Amino acid sequence: MNKSIHTFSTFMNMKKRRIGNTELLVSPLAFGGNVLGWTIDEKRSFEILDQLLANEFNFIDTADVYARWATGQGGESETILGKWMKQRKNRSSVIIATKVGMDMGDGKIGLSKKYIMKAVDESLKRLQTDHIDLYQSHKDDEKTPLEETLDAYAQLIKEGKVRYIGASNYSAARLQEAMEVSKKFSLPRYECLQPHYNLCERALFEKDLEKTCLDHQISVIPYYALAAGFLSGKYRTPADSSKSVRGGGASRYLNEKGLGILKILDELAAKHEVKQPSVALAWLMARKSITAPIASSTSPQQLKELMQSVSLDLSASDIQLLDSASS
Repeated sequence: MNKSIHTFSTFMNMKKRRIGNTELLVSPLAFGGNVLGWTIDEKRSFEILDQLLANEFNFIDTADVYARWATGQGGESETILGKWMKQRKNRSSVIIATKVGMDMGDGKIGLSKKYIMKAVDESLKRLQTDHIDLYQSHKDDEKTPLEETLDAYAQLIKEGKVRYIGASNYSAARLQEAMEVSKKFSLPRYECLQPHYNLCERALFEKDLEKTCLDHQISVIPYYALAAGFLSGKYRTPADSSKSVRGGGASRYLNEKGLGILKILDELAAKHEVKQPSVALAWLMARKSITAPIASSTSPQQLKELMQSVSLDLSASDIQLLDSASS
């Protein structure tokens, strides 16, 4: 059996993970749709998405605002996903997570009920679907009462436009408050959280958020799982920041701690005969609180390397090495 077929069959036996208290069973790695319509065009996007689904990876994360920072408009990622699902007729095979609340221009921002009801229809139109599996508050909106936001989601779930809801960029205190409001008013609860979390950025999540998520059985789907690409091992000197449009973000980790993490990643990647990103993602997947880290790729080879993280079984001593280097 050649290596590629062996890898494929390993993915086919991949154990799915449940999102919170929902019926959603997802691959342990979520594909980050931020690159769709930004660093990869429609043709390459379709190629990557086909490869993802062919290997039984069913979880795709996007947002209405992707990729407004590059185009000035937003919605490009959802639009490409929608075209792909319509052409491939595969909507039932994928779990689509999208988000609402970031600034879309012209006053389109926040989590008021009025805005959410409009924004969801625009996302559904771009995605060319009648429902969103996981609709997430992209960031906390302290100007809008939590009850109002959750009531909007309750209506969308009743109408069948949304199946479940999640949150992103919430503090532990606000997440806890949201859970209490859900219970008090019999409203839908956030079933997952998207925090900024990786080997280079541990403190914010591990200090308070992790316990809140574990206490409430909230799934954790960390973004920037590879620290803006730094944990790929591609950026090792200031000059390397020019290697891609994301290089500037990765360069902030070029310090003693960051280089120490890369050293351990290099050692473990060599030991397990994989690439550094696989090790960084496997470290996240091994943590009790984590359901599925989010990572994106711009080429079939990159995606293949990311997918190998799912079948990589790090030992306790491997994890200890990474914990020590990144603490």
